[in-house]
Amino acid sequence: MAEEPSREAVSQFVERFAGVLANSGVPTMSARVMGAMLVSPTGTMTAAELAESLKISQPAVSGAVRQLLQVSFISRERLPGSRKDHYRIREDVFAAILERRNLALSEWEATSRSGAGLFPADSPVARRLTEAADFFAFIHTDMEQMIKNWRADHPG
Repeated sequence: MAEEPSREAVSQFVERFAGVLANSGVPTMSARVMGAMLVSPTGTMTAAELAESLKISQPAVSGAVRQLLQVSFISRERLPGSRKDHYRIREDVFAAILERRNLALSEWEATSRSGAGLFPADSPVARRLTEAADFFAFIHTDMEQMIKNWRADHPG
């Protein structure tokens, strides 16, 4: 059994994880909060705990938490006897995030197809937009199946 990591090692992991997410387009503060939430033993943290853990201001936490609530990475709850909001990582969070992204692929496909329809079928623009739509449809179908497979192998 591995021993508990040092606070320094955990902090370095959170920053490394946040950097990877930020390079993928996730806002930096939201990425840092995601990292901190992932390594929280209970999966729940208050805004004050997040600010202290990440050494950031309460307003920075507030903005990051708001964004993470909007994309369903976390949920807000009140624990019995507490007046503070506690934020919890949602179950199956990464599959849920990819499901949302997969819905966007459907929209990208539909929009690309409608754009292709504006041009003559044999034009370079129509071919380019049709190829984009076909690609988005292909990825959407595969992603949908992968998420189903994941959930079948990892039930609740």
